[in-house]
Parts: sequence; C-alpha cells; structure tokens
Amino acid sequence: MSRVLIAGESWISQSTHIKGVDSFTTSTYVTGVQPLRRALESRGHQVVHLPAHLVPGQFPGDAGELSAYDVVILSDIGANSLQLAPEVFEQGRPGADRIAALRGWAGDGGGLLMVGGYLSFTGFEGKAAYRNTALHEVLPVELLPEDDRVELPAGGSPSVLATGHPALGGVTGAWPSLLGYNRVRPRPGAEVLATLGDDPLVAVAEYGSGRSAVFTSDCSPHWAPTAFCEEWDGYAQVFGGLVEWLSR
Repeated sequence: MSRVLIAGESWISQSTHIKGVDSFTTSTYVTGVQPLRRALESRGHQVVHLPAHLVPGQFPGDAGELSAYDVVILSDIGANSLQLAPEVFEQGRPGADRIAALRGWAGDGGGLLMVGGYLSFTGFEGKAAYRNTALHEVLPVELLPEDDRVELPAGGSPSVLATGHPALGGVTGAWPSLLGYNRVRPRPGAEVLATLGDDPLVAVAEYGSGRSAVFTSDCSPHWAPTAFCEEWDGYAQVFGGLVEWLSR
C-alpha cells in the first residue's frame, strides 16, 4: 500500500444568467478526482485529495511534511498555486519554497507523477508555467515554452511501446481514445512507454534516489472520456501501475 497525495483536480465555475434587464450569477464547485481516486483505492492505496483552492495554503512545505506520502500527484494545478502561498502573495512575506522542497523530496526517494490538463506542464496560454521552475528537471520530459495543448476532438488512439513495463500495471489490449494532451519532448535517459501521435503519453525516469513519471493526457473529462476513465478496466491498471512503480 502506498500513501498518495493528489493535488488539484477541482475547480469552481461561475455562470451569469441574463433574463431581460435582470441578471444574476451562480457558482458551482466541481471535483474531477473521483475516477483516479477510485482506481487507486481499488488497488489498496491510501489517497489524500488536496483540492485546487486549498493548495496555496496547505500544500506540504518541506521534506518533513512530504514524508507523509510515498507518491505526490500533480493534476491540473499550476506552478503558481504551489509557489504563491497566501503569506507570500497577499502579505509580501517570505515563505517556503515548496517546489524546491518537492524536488528535494523526489531526489531523496519520493515518487512524483504529473497528469495532464489545462494547468499542467506548460498549459493553457503557458499558465501552468512549470518550465521555469525547479520541478522541470525532475520530470522525465522537457516542456515547451508555449501553450502545449493538443486538442483531439475526434479522438486519438494511444500506442503502447513497452507493454511489459511494470509502470503500466500489466494492462493489455487497445486503449480507448483520448481527446487531447499536453505536448512534451522526451528527456534523454527517460523511458517513453506510450505515445499519442509522435508525442509521449506515458514516460518514466529515475531522479536521484527517487522516480518521476508523466501521463500527459487527463485522468478525467474532458480529455479522458467516459470510455477511458469510467468503463475501461485498464484505467486502474495504468494509474495503479504508475503509483506502484513510483513507490517501488
């Protein structure tokens, strides 16, 4: 059993309703973590979810806090949310360098997984912004300097290059189509286990005494349709395999 922290995978949506000369707004809080959480818990892992709005104030700030986990998953949560704690952004006071702490923890034996989304890797309009952080060197891929999203509205079929690798959890057969991903480039020395088109979908690498991995598409809609994240038995095998490989 591994202790897993999932940071991100939630959002707040606000709608404006205009009815003649009158208008009002409504807000909705949504989480997308359920498929991933169910998949990992079904394989016996202990999962803690830190929603996106709590990441700035509550993400672990040093190696001691990170040591509570074997694997940290960053999913659709940008670098600013890790870097800009309330005391730093709102009060102008020095705070913990949480990305540097995460890099050090990974190098000392932790397992880091980044899952794709509009606020992963470089992200929508470059807003995820991991390329210029210390975490870039931990990842098994190199990030683009520009918006890295590739939308596949008609669907794209993954190709598996290393079926027998333990990080894929023993999954066999064809994978369901995905609707998009973040384009990255493989880093020298990394292993690319699956691709979408000519780009990495799943890649892994050693980092110091630890390990890192990426899944460059989504773990929930919209890039991961229901056929992938709810109906496919291989979903739990892939993400379970990644977590188990990362935690050795």
